[in-house]
Amino acid sequence: MLSPKQAERIGYFRVVAMAFAAFVFNTTEFVPVALLSDIANSFAMDVAETGLMITVYAWIVSLASLPLMLATAKLERRSLLLKVFVLFVASHVLSVLAWNYWILLLARMGIAFAHAIFWSISVAMAMRVAPKGKQTQALGMIAMGSAMAMVLGLPIGRIIGQWLGWRATFAVLGVVAFAIMLVLANLLPRLPSRNAGSLSSLPLLAKRPLLIATYIVVMLIVTAHFTAYSYIEPFVMNISQLSENTATLILLVFGVAGFIASFLFSRLYRFFPTGFVIVALTIITSALLTFYLVSDYVTLLFVQIFIWGIGISAMTLGLQMRVLQLAPDATDVATSIFSGIYNIGIGAGALVGNQVMQHWGLANIGFVGSAVGGGAVLVFVLSYLKYRTKN
Repeated sequence: MLSPKQAERIGYFRVVAMAFAAFVFNTTEFVPVALLSDIANSFAMDVAETGLMITVYAWIVSLASLPLMLATAKLERRSLLLKVFVLFVASHVLSVLAWNYWILLLARMGIAFAHAIFWSISVAMAMRVAPKGKQTQALGMIAMGSAMAMVLGLPIGRIIGQWLGWRATFAVLGVVAFAIMLVLANLLPRLPSRNAGSLSSLPLLAKRPLLIATYIVVMLIVTAHFTAYSYIEPFVMNISQLSENTATLILLVFGVAGFIASFLFSRLYRFFPTGFVIVALTIITSALLTFYLVSDYVTLLFVQIFIWGIGISAMTLGLQMRVLQLAPDATDVATSIFSGIYNIGIGAGALVGNQVMQHWGLANIGFVGSAVGGGAVLVFVLSYLKYRTKN
């Protein structure tokens, strides 16, 4: 029989292991962006053609999250997570061995399917295995693992790819994922499916106006964010006239801000849940609005980017927790919908930003993003005022 302190310590170890899993899943999602030119050269293709693998990945995660979650809703969670890791590792092995681009694309599709299931179940799992009363902190740890992917995962993946080739990056990710899988296999207890939800949950969830409004807000604010963030590097280099190294540093600052957001979330959200989300949404919208206005002032630009980074990470955490609180009887279904909508927002934002660049110019991506973000703030506030007593 474990003592309370031992049980708490093991609980923390389990959450940390889940955070490392979030780190490797998020790193592998975005690392092709840093390796795209190398991948294209190895297959004698154009970068625009190889970029298809990024689009396909986002589409699969968006479309497959809910169906895959429903298909696995009754499975025991520890066993399901380990099976997801097996698919994840095997797909990385195939990536390393890929003898042509289409095999690599097939491997990325396998990783995307694993990603879709992982983010449908991981948050609820982390909260279940967390020490008693530490569920909010557990979600913060998962977010920190995600932020680490941007701060450390992408730069390290890029360095490995430059030194040893892009295949080496995928090989290292596969080895790290395999090690995390072994740790989770030893640490996690058996977790029967609980409140995962089913197909019959969908009509019930559709009758919860605050939950539906939250999904709409997620779609709008993520679209707003990625309208500008997708093109932040060319913006910084062409509009602000800064160097490539400075542009890279700005991306790192964005990632570091995620740590601060995780800390603030763990300390403040439980006391001011609605206010926390409103502030985060307002920060994102304001940062987008002022993006061009501060573009000529390097110090102000760095400060603005840092605050913007806090806003987007805090928003993601706050709205994800809100979804869990509004659907306690169908957490996995609700989370999978959240993940799918989030990825749709990523793709929509990149598309909107692309159209803004083509028709109105790169300098205006922030202004258009802020208009969409303003809509998100409005929907959140009005839905809260109207439906707060009806959910």
